[in-house]
Amino acid sequence: MHKCLITSEQSPSVFADAWLDLLTAATVELTSEDKTHPIEAALSSRDQGWRAASPGAQTIRLIFYRPQRLKRINLVFKETETSRTQEFVLRWRPEADQGFSEIVRQQWNFSPPQTGREIEDYRVDLASVKVLELVIVPDIGGGSTLASLENLRLA
Repeated sequence: MHKCLITSEQSPSVFADAWLDLLTAATVELTSEDKTHPIEAALSSRDQGWRAASPGAQTIRLIFYRPQRLKRINLVFKETETSRTQEFVLRWRPEADQGFSEIVRQQWNFSPPQTGREIEDYRVDLASVKVLELVIVPDIGGGSTLASLENLRLA
């Protein structure tokens, strides 16, 4: 048996997930990128996050150098200016397969300043992940909003 006493100064999550270093674990393919908000900012927890250079649906694809076992996927989206309904699809492909399997399809209504942040945290059990793909439709109503992603973390 493993036993651990938790004091008031310790965090209750003693066995927290170890986040994967995405900057060294994968190649990233994406449909567009604002030079002042590069994808590295969303993958390394920098404040500014990633933003597309053009409106419309955007794809961010992580191609892992070595297949990964994923247990947790954490996404953070932020919108401070425009009310809109965003949809995203998260899917994966194992090493030996050419087809994608959908993990989640989610819509969120941004209505700043009240609901300007969307945090999605998924517990998964995906073995041998070779590719993880995120498709963001920033405004399902067809507006000219730019897709953005504040943070993407995997464990």
